Amino acid sequence: MKRIYFLVPDIDVARTIVNEALLARIEERRIHILARRGTPLEDLPEASALQKSDFAPAIQRGLAMGGGVGILAGLVGLALSPGAVVIAGGIILAAGLGGAGAGAWIGGMVGLSAGNSHLKAFEDAIERGELLIMLDVPRTRVDEITERVKLHHPLAQPRGADPDIPVFP
Repeated sequence: MKRIYFLVPDIDVARTIVNEALLARIEERRIHILARRGTPLEDLPEASALQKSDFAPAIQRGLAMGGGVGILAGLVGLALSPGAVVIAGGIILAAGLGGAGAGAWIGGMVGLSAGNSHLKAFEDAIERGELLIMLDVPRTRVDEITERVKLHHPLAQPRGADPDIPVFP
């Protein structure tokens, strides 16, 4: 899945794009709208805390870093315990899994409290009253959906998609 972004001037244009997305067989749970605080979205799908925060990328980073630290801790534990060589694989595996779990949990908590870094580029437009529509679509349909929205809704400004680079290098 890939997230594509559109800025629209008002709620009427947003409503027609949501309807168009539903007709294009994009599930409602994959459509998210972000508006200025206090803007009534009526029946439109509002972005949740998961879309407004850096929760998922932070979990991925925490998982990788915690797993690495856990494996290192397991190796240090093996070096300090001469009799543990027999169960070395289990110790390293347990330490790696424990570290990954702890890292993911801590990363998720930190990410939930941090604003979504991808949305910073849209803050000024949202404060001016525009609405941000985020559509999560399969990678193979990104161009199709973008062209469909541009063709039927000239007031909608396509603002690109999330990059293909991984969350952590």
